[in-house]
Amino acid sequence: MTVSESSAQRYELQDPDVRLMLEVRDDNAAAFDELMLRYQNRLVTVLEHLVGRREQAEDLAQEVFLRVYRARKRYVAGAKFSTWLYTIANHVAANARRSSSRRPEVNLTVRPNDSTGASALDKMALAASGAMPTRQLDKAELRDIVRAALGELNERQRLAVLLSKFEDMSYADIAATMEMSPQAVKSLLSRARVNLKQILEPYLQNGTRPSE
Repeated sequence: MTVSESSAQRYELQDPDVRLMLEVRDDNAAAFDELMLRYQNRLVTVLEHLVGRREQAEDLAQEVFLRVYRARKRYVAGAKFSTWLYTIANHVAANARRSSSRRPEVNLTVRPNDSTGASALDKMALAASGAMPTRQLDKAELRDIVRAALGELNERQRLAVLLSKFEDMSYADIAATMEMSPQAVKSLLSRARVNLKQILEPYLQNGTRPSE
């Protein structure tokens, strides 16, 4: 797709990460390091929810950054940098899932050095579903049920929720990332919210887990 000069200039002016990527295109290694620093943890978190395993997500994140670096000379500012980055990540995750011989599972193991922002994740899923607890919940308990609920969504719904609530992307940006129309994204998120509410509400109200 051809990107107009005015569109490229607009993204360059509005998005500091686009400006960094343009420096990467000019072989500025420090700019690439800065982009990795800004996106590494966020990217791993999203990928972990897409493929189900932290270790694999970390490997895939490195593959995403490698693709970004290899594509640097062809880079054109046709979208926000995050939109471009997560488009690549979505393709990488899809390839990983296709090559896997088993259904991905959500890893609920709590690691002492986990830096994925569990509190933000809890709020994200609860806000997406519209379900709120009527009883006091332990943080670890809430984290586990929220992750399990996200794991119950299909892959497209899960990605849309993560990009909407975790990355604060607009319908248009999510549509560009997932190669859908904004209206299709809106419908996808609406179905995801309904599904999350159905999964979360019984547990948040009375402690009944989805499997019980």
